[in-house]
Amino acid sequence: MAVSRAMRRLLRIRDIEEEQSKLALESALGELHQLEHALVVSNEMGRRGRNLVISGACSGEMTDRLAGIEEMHTSERRIDALEPMIANSKSGVDELRQEFLIKRVERKQAETLIQEAEARDALDADRRSQQSLDDWFRNRMHREEVKEDTERTESLARTLLPASHPQATIASSKSPSESTDSLKT
Repeated sequence: MAVSRAMRRLLRIRDIEEEQSKLALESALGELHQLEHALVVSNEMGRRGRNLVISGACSGEMTDRLAGIEEMHTSERRIDALEPMIANSKSGVDELRQEFLIKRVERKQAETLIQEAEARDALDADRRSQQSLDDWFRNRMHREEVKEDTERTESLARTLLPASHPQATIASSKSPSESTDSLKT
């Protein structure tokens, strides 16, 4: 049984679905990395703000302290906004990863079915080929046996019948199959 076109089509569809799922996962991972990078930048902004407050307190500069306090507040607002977005993005990435793994398993299952069918077909073809060779060999052996039997019969006929006997000359001029027929009569 050859692999059907429907099975091959199913494999192509599963392959395309897996690729699309992989692309969606990569896109979601890219967005997650951007959000995580923005969180790192916001944390760094908060550190800079704290450093400005400390340096303003040491130098007595009110503007540095106010700028540092504002950077710290901005950083905290950004962090507060980014953390739920990162959590949502992580759960979305987890879902997309699950979907990708499911699509990969489905593709591999279709692939395995096709490989098993191809292996069965190859095995059947090998069996048919071996059967054909066995038949050919048996026929060849049978032909050789018939030929040997004919030759033995002719040599026996030549030894039993004298050369002057009319059937001996007839037997030697006939084909092997005709000579065996004439000996029977």
